[in-house]
Amino acid sequence: MSQLRESVRAATHRLAAAGVPSAPVDALVLAAHALGVTVGQARRLMVLGGAPLPDAYADRYADLVAERARRVPLQHLTGQAHFRRLTLAVGPGVFVPRPETETLVTLALAAVGARPRPVVVDLATGSGAVAFAIKDECPAATVYAVEVDAGAHAWAVRNRELLGLDVELALGDARTAYRHLEGTVDLVTCNPPYVPADAVPRDPEVRDHDPALALYGGPDGLELPLAMAHRAGRLLRTAGVLVMEHGERQGAGLLRALARAGDWRVATDHPDLSGRPRVVRAVRARPGS
Repeated sequence: MSQLRESVRAATHRLAAAGVPSAPVDALVLAAHALGVTVGQARRLMVLGGAPLPDAYADRYADLVAERARRVPLQHLTGQAHFRRLTLAVGPGVFVPRPETETLVTLALAAVGARPRPVVVDLATGSGAVAFAIKDECPAATVYAVEVDAGAHAWAVRNRELLGLDVELALGDARTAYRHLEGTVDLVTCNPPYVPADAVPRDPEVRDHDPALALYGGPDGLELPLAMAHRAGRLLRTAGVLVMEHGERQGAGLLRALARAGDWRVATDHPDLSGRPRVVRAVRARPGS
């Protein structure tokens, strides 16, 4: 058995014993990171063996595995999170984008469709994952993104520099942002804080490392999402679209609240790739209708 394969096998056992649910994958990703190669290259080295590993590898890998066993997020250790076609820089102080949020982007892109130059606003952008994914896959869009937390905003600015995508980033409160765009926006996207205040997440990676400002949406989790929806209603033109992520048990309540608000003529809930209710799509009604 190659030296690399043996080290990854031992790391997998250690991570599994620490309760890391994706231990085999994380052990391999950290090995690749310690070696400075891609995961595919690391996998080939495990199979083919070859030259001895660099002297610094063992200590570096041991440190990474120990941190992951303490449930430091994998993405904080590698400094990267993959989201649709992009690799984003992430770390302490910013919410790590999740695969389920890719459904929001799919619905958002469908909403702008063939519109030649859509105007898009992303509320509570965090690392910028949604905003940058939309700009990447719809280059004709003019994309604005706002984040209230200075630390998270700094990560979004860094991602704009790394990705070279032209997204206008603002530091400020999403509930009052972009007054000059009111009534002109084609699409508003939002992955708001939606965890109820008393529903502390079980996973240490989330509970201990994601910023509380990005997690908790008020007593029932819907206070901030509904405030964001209200802002979206002011920003959107008639027939513009809001696409908003929510917790898997919040869809029905969010739809009822949107219906009561009177700003929306069509509102539907959509599942993520695992089949859980995840994203509401709502169409802006004509004012006064």
